Amino acid sequence: MDPSVFNPKPETRNPKRRSSTGLSLIELIVAIVVIGVAVAGVLAAITVSTRSSADPMIQKQALAIAEAFLEEVQLQPFTYCDPDDANAATALSAVVNPATDCDATVEGLGAEGEDRYSTTTPFDNVNDYNGFDSSTASPAGIRNINQDLISGLDGYRVTVAVAGQPLSGIGDDANGRPQSLLITVTVTGPGNTTVTLHGYRLRYAPNALP
Repeated sequence: MDPSVFNPKPETRNPKRRSSTGLSLIELIVAIVVIGVAVAGVLAAITVSTRSSADPMIQKQALAIAEAFLEEVQLQPFTYCDPDDANAATALSAVVNPATDCDATVEGLGAEGEDRYSTTTPFDNVNDYNGFDSSTASPAGIRNINQDLISGLDGYRVTVAVAGQPLSGIGDDANGRPQSLLITVTVTGPGNTTVTLHGYRLRYAPNALP
């Protein structure tokens, strides 16, 4: 029997030492730059996501304010005469004629000495809200009709515009007075957020008061 079977030759090893492997300075710098760019991209994405998640909240708040003001305006009377006029509920046209029309005061665009926050002469007609601006009102700010400042709305502003606007064939009356009003409520908020709502108010026959 071959004795080499029981005494195999030992493995021969390469007497040369293998050179150690690792990163060079240039490779390390390139890796740091790549990682830095990746981290910056991730942080930028998180920032954009955070901003985007906040915007809908501001948008919804502005929309809620606009809806509340639009409803408030639409619920007001739309009469030929100032609602305080003796003939406000029966006047047939916007002229001073105590027999058939206004007794003394014709209703026009803008407030006739009324104020949204007044306890004695508050807004009492759709037209009174034309030109209302929460930033210049007295007192200023987003408030309810009782003058209570609504907390958390310091960065919001409300403006209201009212104008005659024909709707579905409903235009002016024989004296040129609009029978249909377009109400525009604009709310601006933080981050240049702007919400605008439009609504119509038609004149009821003859001048029904709430």
